[in-house]
Amino acid sequence: MTTAVRPTPELAAEADARFEGIADPVEQALAVLRWAGETFGDDFAVTSSMADGLLSHLASRAVPGVNVVFLDTGYHFAETIGTRDWVSGVMPITLVNVLPEQTVAEQDAEYGSKLHDRDPDLCCSLRKVQPLAKALAGYAAWGSGVRRDESPTRADTKVVDWDAKRGMVKVNPLAAWTQEHVDAYVAEHQVPVNPLQEIGYASIGCAPCTRPVAPGEDPRAGRWAGRGKTECGLHL
Repeated sequence: MTTAVRPTPELAAEADARFEGIADPVEQALAVLRWAGETFGDDFAVTSSMADGLLSHLASRAVPGVNVVFLDTGYHFAETIGTRDWVSGVMPITLVNVLPEQTVAEQDAEYGSKLHDRDPDLCCSLRKVQPLAKALAGYAAWGSGVRRDESPTRADTKVVDWDAKRGMVKVNPLAAWTQEHVDAYVAEHQVPVNPLQEIGYASIGCAPCTRPVAPGEDPRAGRWAGRGKTECGLHL
């Protein structure tokens, strides 16, 4: 299935106004994903960090066979790669595994080892932001698992937004979800969850830049801890 619908800021704004009024978080997420699939067809994909299979599960219900983009940075925990394989093996999705232009060894040769410690913004750009930009270049719309309750920087996340940087519609089906909503859905549908969550990893990124969080901490406090950095640049 393909589509000729052109993504525009006006289209995103109209859809956001329509779907924001759906009170039930599951119904809202499914409605947004169905709309994206029906509107953009094969020109729609979702991304997943494989902290769990929640967004992939919802997207596969709304758009069977949906493309799920995973950024294989070369720095992931083994548990994250295992979750990716688990999700792609049990859900009706099409996994799109995206690699950076350079391997870790090639990046180390050009920039020096442990670039993530010395210049995390550049490392994120090389291994996440630029590869995602190339991966999404052929799409008209994309979806993420960003939630408003994750951090202050995400508190104003819209259900449907305009990604001006990429000239695409961006849907955030989980924007209004809380951790309680996530836990309930995961339990009801037996959704795969990254085992690292069981030992305190509330937000899971690359291994060198992620630590567990303490009880009561911001869920993203374990990302780039002590570096004054809260986002990799994919969403803001």
